Amino acid sequence: MKRPKETGETRSSTLSDEVPWSNSLTAYDNEHFTTYMQLLDASADDASEEEMAHLILGIDPAKEPERARKALRSHIDRANWMVTTGYKELFAG
Repeated sequence: MKRPKETGETRSSTLSDEVPWSNSLTAYDNEHFTTYMQLLDASADDASEEEMAHLILGIDPAKEPERARKALRSHIDRANWMVTTGYKELFAG
């Protein structure tokens, strides 16, 4: 897995444990688009869930395993929605 810079640049202070879901793009999606893409890239590189939670979401899975798992699943689900459906809105009108 390509590791993000360890300076915390990729970790947002506005990162939610659960992505606010909508059938259209949201302000949250726009703000966390890079996070979504990092998760998809890491997943494609077979990174472990623990690595993704820690390095991309900034959640320590050893200290908060349930929170890390839920937040990761929520963000990966939204990232997958972005690349299968949500991207269409980026190119619309």
